[in-house]
Amino acid sequence: MNNIIVGFDFSTGSANAVDLTIDLANRWQSDIRLVYVKSENEDEAPIRAEIERRNAGVAHLLKGIKLEYVIREGKVAEQLTNQAIEDQALMIVVGTNGMSGYEKNWVGKNTYRTITDSPVPVLSVREGFDFSKDLERIIVPLDSTTETRQKVPFATRMAKTFGATVHLLGLYTSDSKDIKGLVNGYVDQVEKYLDKYEVKHVTEFVDAKKNLTVTTLEYADKVNADLIVIMTEQEKALTSWLIGNYAQQMLHLSKHPILSIRPEQIGSQSR
Repeated sequence: MNNIIVGFDFSTGSANAVDLTIDLANRWQSDIRLVYVKSENEDEAPIRAEIERRNAGVAHLLKGIKLEYVIREGKVAEQLTNQAIEDQALMIVVGTNGMSGYEKNWVGKNTYRTITDSPVPVLSVREGFDFSKDLERIIVPLDSTTETRQKVPFATRMAKTFGATVHLLGLYTSDSKDIKGLVNGYVDQVEKYLDKYEVKHVTEFVDAKKNLTVTTLEYADKVNADLIVIMTEQEKALTSWLIGNYAQQMLHLSKHPILSIRPEQIGSQSR
């Protein structure tokens, strides 16, 4: 179906996620499937009534696309990813609340589990993010892993959709000439790729030996980033950053929207 899944739980964060999804879906001419995951004994009738009321309130924003909803029961991450599989969705969008990272429904384990289980990229956005501003600056961190380049096609699509500039951030995680050579080579390849698709880009290399997450977020703050695109598996060689921790730390600490892509998520959805 090539639609966009958006998680919804009546929170301000998830309502903002719906607004952002409408903007993106209008640009892609993709339909939207709003997913509410209820508990076992939760009454569906008031849920449906409120969702339909809210959907009617944003109907005027839809430009030739449909906003539909489904109520599922079970674990949040499992039901979101199942819906994405059934719909052959382009991506999942979830809104997160607060900055502490683990108290609210869509923050922490649910968001992270959605990202790690999802068959498609997941865009997570904080409640406090300024949704009225244009998406102008996209951060694409590049390290020495082979997988690091796999996020580039989807980042390119986002950049072309919004006319944004891609900020390539070369992350040196070691003083090794071999590691730096790999990073330099990957950045060079990505620059050529972006040139091919006529996407504006700038490049900066930074020392990230101490902490990948902090280094990435400091740069994002410096350039006032609107989106950071990451892989869920990053720098496997660093014993202090085991697989998945980079993505989890980014979700926990970032005030910027995060687009998370698993290495195997390369295919037609990224074109």
